[in-house]
Amino acid sequence: MKRIFSAGNVALFLCISVTGLWALWGVSELFHEGWYAPFEWLFYLLPALGSLAITLIALTYPRVGGWLLIGIGVIFYGWVLASIAARLGLSLISVLAWFPVSGLLVVIGILFLRWEPHAQTESRPARRLGYLLATGIPLLIGVGFAIEPAIRVANRVDDGNYGTRQIAGNGVTLIWAPAGPGWAASVTWNELALYGLPPVGFAGKTDGLPGGCNLTSSAGCATTQDMQRYNACLYLSTDGSRLETTAQYVWRMPTTDEVMRSLVYHGEQAGCAWNGQAGVQPCTSRPDKETPLWKPRAPIIYLWTAAEASTQEAYYVVYHDTVGTDVRSFGLGSRGFRCVHEVGR
Repeated sequence: MKRIFSAGNVALFLCISVTGLWALWGVSELFHEGWYAPFEWLFYLLPALGSLAITLIALTYPRVGGWLLIGIGVIFYGWVLASIAARLGLSLISVLAWFPVSGLLVVIGILFLRWEPHAQTESRPARRLGYLLATGIPLLIGVGFAIEPAIRVANRVDDGNYGTRQIAGNGVTLIWAPAGPGWAASVTWNELALYGLPPVGFAGKTDGLPGGCNLTSSAGCATTQDMQRYNACLYLSTDGSRLETTAQYVWRMPTTDEVMRSLVYHGEQAGCAWNGQAGVQPCTSRPDKETPLWKPRAPIIYLWTAAEASTQEAYYVVYHDTVGTDVRSFGLGSRGFRCVHEVGR
């Protein structure tokens, strides 16, 4: 029993657990956020591959691996907490949530250092079993969780038409802007809402005006009134090909409910509607990242809407039946917007 719970075995078990968590995260994200360009999805597997490489190094050279794990754990955990504190403010939940895949590395490193004096006495079959478990278990986790999303992604509908589209949703019919300045990514809600506020454009408006908009402060955040008066869609040309310097009043930002009701699955409306709260929304079928609303192989998987969620946050819609909220000053390459107008306008 004492042999089973040796420092080396405990360290190996924890390493496998960390690698397995990264494998699960990587597979989930590569099909959720990363499946839009050749080899782009490999980025999401790097944490699991890195964790596996360090595990194998530590099994072969426990002292080297131990110090490597301690150093990486301290640096990575510190960086994660500093990033969270700067953007969202540090909380006990965030500290505990990131510990298993960052701070825990320090503990594992110490265990490998304690095991090092006894490592040379381990039998070759035991060492081979360690390599097999360290590689095989995360691989099984990754493959197992990849089956369903791989089948789903392989069956997505993409008609190749990314131009102006009319979408008849669940009780709402709208014209959606073509790919271009009216359907773009990497824009914050503040930038969208304040586009037309002189000087016209996105520049300098990421953090609102005068630039103090964050999770803990609403100072400078764009408002619903700003969105209605200055939003970028108002400046989109009639054909959706360019942003003008003066408002055209053809296009507008969609509401949260309009985006939800326009979600599709295999070319048909998915029967979704917004219940007024963030979270998973009621749908008759689960929508997917498909045309005519989405471009399956584009980075965008979240669309900003015109609605405020709080004094600091705004609503966005995920392609799969979910409404989320985020700080109005936070932008992502996977989050964008798409302008709309009524039929016949």
